[in-house]
Amino acid sequence: MKAERKAKKPRGASDQWGTVPFGLQRHISPHGQVTAVSMMKDEGPFVIEWIAHHLAIGFTDLVVYTNDCSDGTDDMLIRLEELGLAHHRRNVIPEGLRPQPSALNHAQEEPVVCKSDWVMVFDADEFLSIRYGNGTLDDLISATKAQGANGIVVTWRIFGSGGVVDWSRAPVTEQYLHAAPPMWNKGWGVKTLFKFDPDYWKLGIHRPKMKNRHIDTPFPDTVKWLTGSGKEMEDYFKFRGWRSITRTVGYDWVQLNHYAVKSVDSYAIRKMRGNVNNKKDKYNSDYWSLQDRNEVRDDTMLRYSDRRNAIMAQLLEDPVLNHLHLAAIDRAEARLAELKQTDAYHELVADLAKASAVPITQITAKPPQARDKEKIAALMSDVEKRRNAKAKEDRKSASQEAKPVVTPMGSYVSGPIDITAKISVEWQLNHTVDVPLDPRVFTPPALAVIATGKFERGIARRMPFVLPEGAVVLDLGAGCGFLSAHLARVRPDLTLLMQEDDPALREVLIQLCRHNARDFSDRFRLIDEPIGKDPATAATAMVGARQPTAVICAHPALSPAVLADMLPTLDPRPAQFFLTGRWMERWHADLPQVEATLQSAGWHGPQFGFDPVLTRGYARQSPK
Repeated sequence: MKAERKAKKPRGASDQWGTVPFGLQRHISPHGQVTAVSMMKDEGPFVIEWIAHHLAIGFTDLVVYTNDCSDGTDDMLIRLEELGLAHHRRNVIPEGLRPQPSALNHAQEEPVVCKSDWVMVFDADEFLSIRYGNGTLDDLISATKAQGANGIVVTWRIFGSGGVVDWSRAPVTEQYLHAAPPMWNKGWGVKTLFKFDPDYWKLGIHRPKMKNRHIDTPFPDTVKWLTGSGKEMEDYFKFRGWRSITRTVGYDWVQLNHYAVKSVDSYAIRKMRGNVNNKKDKYNSDYWSLQDRNEVRDDTMLRYSDRRNAIMAQLLEDPVLNHLHLAAIDRAEARLAELKQTDAYHELVADLAKASAVPITQITAKPPQARDKEKIAALMSDVEKRRNAKAKEDRKSASQEAKPVVTPMGSYVSGPIDITAKISVEWQLNHTVDVPLDPRVFTPPALAVIATGKFERGIARRMPFVLPEGAVVLDLGAGCGFLSAHLARVRPDLTLLMQEDDPALREVLIQLCRHNARDFSDRFRLIDEPIGKDPATAATAMVGARQPTAVICAHPALSPAVLADMLPTLDPRPAQFFLTGRWMERWHADLPQVEATLQSAGWHGPQFGFDPVLTRGYARQSPK
């Protein structure tokens, strides 16, 4: 037993590591020593879950620095080191330095970290959540290496309180299952899992920094990092940056769940005891508004529950760790009981309730200091400047090569839309219709347009003058229903029939009509027929049954092949046919093929003066 444990001892471990026999063993990874580096201060109630979770996903080593603990956090980590499951280190902080940078300076020289193959730095309120494969680091790193990459940039998902006020002993990752929408860019901070060599890299909070002596060498060309969706990260991030951007954000493979607030009671305890970086007034109501995001349910973490709970149960079989864990919880609950007797606690609860009601579109996230482009440019190496200039030129060239077909920018978020959570949503008048500023539904560019009252401005302005008097309009893939609701306002002579398959968008459409006092009727109707698995048959049947004057085709399931089957068979054929919205986003590159189909079936165009990138209209009669 002793020989087996000695053989599995991690490189660089202290003499204290694994001195107490214990049944739970350190994970052995095919990728070598895979190490998490973190910092903690008075995290006692949460230590066991954090350790158990990251053992469950496959970290071989957990190196945790502590400073000024008063709740036994350090004692718990010391015991975990004795059991051979973590490494505890004291964060001796030089005068004038904050705790987190101090810990990273120590970690840079720490033998366990220096001898690690892969390293990731993240905090005690952050939990890695892997969607790829079997949810383990072994699978994730294998996939990363299979692409010839040596790192992956993991973007935050901000998880809110979920409306939980009271303190609970339940696991954090099971209590809080609502988060910010994936496309909410204020939550796009990152942490980086990467192949570590202390000679080349200096550890950082969000990403490592390449040491200066290696920048103007062939070394940067050997660095290939991926995004959280397994796509190649842009070159700039080798040198600087701490956030994802629209071109690089992704959660398909992995995300970092950030539980910055937890329940109101947890927040109250934390506010009263300070934070790891000693930031003044960090835990105020503005911070709560920023971090208490609950717009979308995300229960991916539940995949780990059984394995994590089994590890937690094993850890608590150790009497010393069990005692320390319960003592830390008792301290927290006693402190909470004291706080609840104060006016300050009740004032905080009231303030946080108001902060929770702030719509996500009103949240501002101020950077630590204003971004100074000139200062950043001055700090850039010549190598970085050249690479950034080349990347910019490459993007410009790629855009030019794509002409004359230009990709329209999407209005709706990709993937499943979840609007089940009850949240506060602002509404903004666009043309004649109020539209919800809901980041669960609309992309950031679309939200910016909605906020200025210009959503789908081109088609909203032009379409009322294009449709014939008394026309019956079939809107296939009506989305949120904006266009039909607007047409109903400005053209009361029209009959508008809306069709939408996506259940969330159907609900948004219903809410939009209700909010705008637009009742459904025989002349303004949401039809029930889905496009389904046989789009050509379904759409042909809809057109045949309604005999519309005009068809607005925004449904992405009506592919060029489907339209080729469907359009020649329509009898009678609508006088007008429009391509727009999600159809244009999905199939813009195939427009020549579709226009040939339309022409052979008797429609001429494009006509009517729409922006050809966004909307194209065709008529059965050639223009005079």
